[in-house]
Amino acid sequence: MGRGRVQLKQIENKTSRQVTFSKRRSGLRKKAHEISVLCDAQVAFIVFNNKGKLFEFSSESSMKIILERYERHGHEAQIDGANIESQGNWSLDCFKLNNKVEVLERNLRNYVGHDLDPLNLRELQSLEQQLDMALKRIRTKKNQVINESISELQKKARLLHDQNNNVANKIKEQEKIVGENQQCWPQTLYPNSSTFNLCSPQRLVPSLTLGL
Repeated sequence: MGRGRVQLKQIENKTSRQVTFSKRRSGLRKKAHEISVLCDAQVAFIVFNNKGKLFEFSSESSMKIILERYERHGHEAQIDGANIESQGNWSLDCFKLNNKVEVLERNLRNYVGHDLDPLNLRELQSLEQQLDMALKRIRTKKNQVINESISELQKKARLLHDQNNNVANKIKEQEKIVGENQQCWPQTLYPNSSTFNLCSPQRLVPSLTLGL
């Protein structure tokens, strides 16, 4: 009869456990050295015993060389995995977007009255309701734009009316000033004459007679 498979479990006896640890560690170190020489491979391992003591092996001159290579490989693998996942997500997103575009294009053709034959009664009723709601929104928006345009025109009309009133008032004031200047022109010609105390032209002839 062949030997049965030995069940792996922690060795209860501490001394036996320590002896086994030393033997297996030495054997592991030997195998790691052999594979590095025979296969031109970079090999390293790190072991802590149950008391926290460190045991390590590196086929290179420094453990740091292999650890840095391991970190670079892990980082590159992570990036590659992310790229593959992103490509998968892009493909799925592209498929979804294509489906949405097809649905939107079909709805657009239906809205303008094309490709209605495949639609059943319920779909036609739904399309009719959607068009009615769209027309209501369009009319509401149109009325809003018209009312805003009327309000803007009324505001401009009031502004023009006020401007016209201001111009008319300025013209009246200018005409009044011109009229007053025309009445006072004799006083301007003879400022030292005592006979021209008033600006009325009717007093001009009597004053001249007395002067003779």
